[in-house]
Amino acid sequence: MSHKTLLRTGPLLQGGVSPYGPLRLPGEHGLALPSGFHGREVARSGRKVAGLTWHAAPDGGACFPDGGGWIYVSNSELPLLGGASALRFRSDGSVADAYRILSGTDLNCAGGATPWHTWLSCELGHRGRVFECDPYGSRAARPRLAMGRFKHEAAACDPERRVVYMTEDEPDGCFYRFIPGDWGDLTEGTLEVLCASGHWRVVPSPAALFQEARHQVEDARHFDGGDGCHYAGGVCYFTTKGDSGLWAYDAQTSTLDRLCSGVRAITAAPSGDLYVARETTQIDVIAPDREVTPFLRLEGHDGAELTGLAFSPDGERLYFSARRGRTEGHTFEVTGRFRT
Repeated sequence: MSHKTLLRTGPLLQGGVSPYGPLRLPGEHGLALPSGFHGREVARSGRKVAGLTWHAAPDGGACFPDGGGWIYVSNSELPLLGGASALRFRSDGSVADAYRILSGTDLNCAGGATPWHTWLSCELGHRGRVFECDPYGSRAARPRLAMGRFKHEAAACDPERRVVYMTEDEPDGCFYRFIPGDWGDLTEGTLEVLCASGHWRVVPSPAALFQEARHQVEDARHFDGGDGCHYAGGVCYFTTKGDSGLWAYDAQTSTLDRLCSGVRAITAAPSGDLYVARETTQIDVIAPDREVTPFLRLEGHDGAELTGLAFSPDGERLYFSARRGRTEGHTFEVTGRFRT
């Protein structure tokens, strides 16, 4: 999926006219959407979907092509029982199958998809690991320990520079990149951290047995709780939950820009539009001209966090979850004429 590049300079413009028009009154499941868009619940924590009991605490997610259909994977941010599950959709949008792709891991929060169609599921616990999972359910998940042991939050692959960016959920967390020895194989490689100077420096001991990774490089730049992460059009966007910031790391110029506040999760559409989940139960669109407008509001889920934003491979469906605590979770699909 190719993306147009979001403009990198200038402030975001709030309160413009949405490219999709105003939101209608909430419909089924409390979804308020623009005219021409429809939503449905595809899974709910504790309930069966295609024979699988859908996990609690749904968090990061991504979509993968599957012949004429597609697959949506979702992490579970449960302690010790976390892991990840997958929903397989037929070409008509009906659910064909549901299954686990990772089990017995700890606090699987966010993650990221790779260009070779695997899912990187990140553990949020102390000395957390990154697991590379097969969304098709054919191969067992494998830990990628060279990517470091820390409170992993999210990952985003940059196929142009052949690196994987990663965020860290600590009050003084860092922004990392992993350079595999062989692109497409994450078994071995070099872990680097972004420094205040704007340069990247090698983390001496990614295993962090005696000193935490974020404290190993003296001038490492620190962020208040690294959260979501997404790469598109030469830019790695990431969020920080401590100050609810949205950041843009321009990989072409090695510059970092703080775009706005009030954002928790993020993804991008083929049009180049960014879709961002706010601290409230709302999803906004940030267009390539940097105008910010509402796209979706979820009512009746007060206190919920919107997670796992991801577009289907054809860009015609948007998936996300609304989770409240570590028990309640609803996974939704929105269809309509998204811009291309």
